[in-house]
Amino acid sequence: MQVPSGTARRLSLALAALVSLFVVSSVLVLVHMREIHSRLVEMQARQHAVRSALEVASAIRDTYAHQAHTLILGNDSHLHFYETAAARVTRLTQEMKAQALGPEERAWVADIERAQVALDTLFRGALLPAVLAGRKEDMDREHGRALELVFQMEERTDRLVSHFNRSVDEAEARVGELQSSAFQWTLFFLLGAPLLAIGVGIYIVRSVARPVARLREGAARLAAGDMHARIDIATPDEFGELARQFNAMTAALREHQEQLVQSEKLAGIGRLAAGVAHEINNPLTVILGYVGMMKKRVDGGLRDDLQVIEDEAMRSRDIVQDLLALSRPLQAEAEPVDLRALCEEVVERLRQGGQLGAVQVDVEGEARTAGHLTKLRQVVLNLVRNAVDACGAQGRVRVRLAQTEKGAEMHVEDTGPGLSVTARERLFEPFFTTKPSGTGLGLAISQSIVQAHGGNLEAAAGTGPGAHFTVWLPATLPGRA
Repeated sequence: MQVPSGTARRLSLALAALVSLFVVSSVLVLVHMREIHSRLVEMQARQHAVRSALEVASAIRDTYAHQAHTLILGNDSHLHFYETAAARVTRLTQEMKAQALGPEERAWVADIERAQVALDTLFRGALLPAVLAGRKEDMDREHGRALELVFQMEERTDRLVSHFNRSVDEAEARVGELQSSAFQWTLFFLLGAPLLAIGVGIYIVRSVARPVARLREGAARLAAGDMHARIDIATPDEFGELARQFNAMTAALREHQEQLVQSEKLAGIGRLAAGVAHEINNPLTVILGYVGMMKKRVDGGLRDDLQVIEDEAMRSRDIVQDLLALSRPLQAEAEPVDLRALCEEVVERLRQGGQLGAVQVDVEGEARTAGHLTKLRQVVLNLVRNAVDACGAQGRVRVRLAQTEKGAEMHVEDTGPGLSVTARERLFEPFFTTKPSGTGLGLAISQSIVQAHGGNLEAAAGTGPGAHFTVWLPATLPGRA
């Protein structure tokens, strides 16, 4: 499963924040609306309970009124009306019983039911017979008991009405609170969502738009020919990775361009050298021949002058040969090369030739490669001789060899003054030299030989104060198994 990139994660989180705000606000509003609906339903039920309690109270009064008419008229002409009113009290009491919620309300409704039964029993069993019999004292006594029951029923209905109204008021207040809270959350969402969207937009501009603009600017600079263009994006995401890849690409292009320029220079010099070498070598050969014959015939100061002419002619011939070496391809077949033995051989030859002086040269490590022994000997000779020249009388040169999976490495370090940045950039240009005497072709020839082997020669900052040259050679020549 592919892991989302850093920018994708950030954009997903930003979008998730917006969606989360919308979802949370919507859920809270929906919860409030649901509770408001429940409270409104409760209010309607309690208001209906209030009406039922008031109807019960009215029916109780009707029942008592018909009992009073029976007492006043002294007959049972209102008995039918009384029974209708009593049945209505019973029915309404049952409805109100279903609407009673708490134990207190149920107890009050039960008191009304018991009082209604007692009142009906009292009227039918005692008060009505006393009226029909004309017993005044019994009528007064039973009427008093009936009034007590009626007062008890009215008192219980008043309590229920008050309790129901209080419940309605509480539900209404809660509905107001919920409406206010829902409005606040809605307002928060309406204000917070744009603010969060602005923040997300700024965040996207900072994390996406700006890196894209930098990448576009770097690409434009590269397209304009600026091989030193770099993109400074250090974020740990794909933009940072793209910037690093872009910088690596520009560095590779710059190096490739430098190699092409160097190759073109060497090819031009090689073509020039090949064209004039024959013409120069012929006069040099004649000069050397005549100088040799003249040296045999003269003595003293003239012989010394002829020696100077011969030395300069030889030096000129060496320069021509070095120029030709820049353009000559490798001809001989490659062979296994023990770099440790090769380096020790070169050091020993320089020591025997008196070119090392008091400079200490150490060879460390082991490495093997495949190549042209004579050409690689020339590379080692140039590097070691340059290091010895840079060290001075009491310096030290260190040659380190290392075998890697891809090939061999050789590091040549000296304790000399080192190389400036400008000198390091021009080291491999033909005829550029930091020494008072020299042609400036040794490093150019060495780099050409190493590149012909498929390797690389470069100058880097050393571990000490001196110069540091690194040669990398592959295990086999390019194009050969």
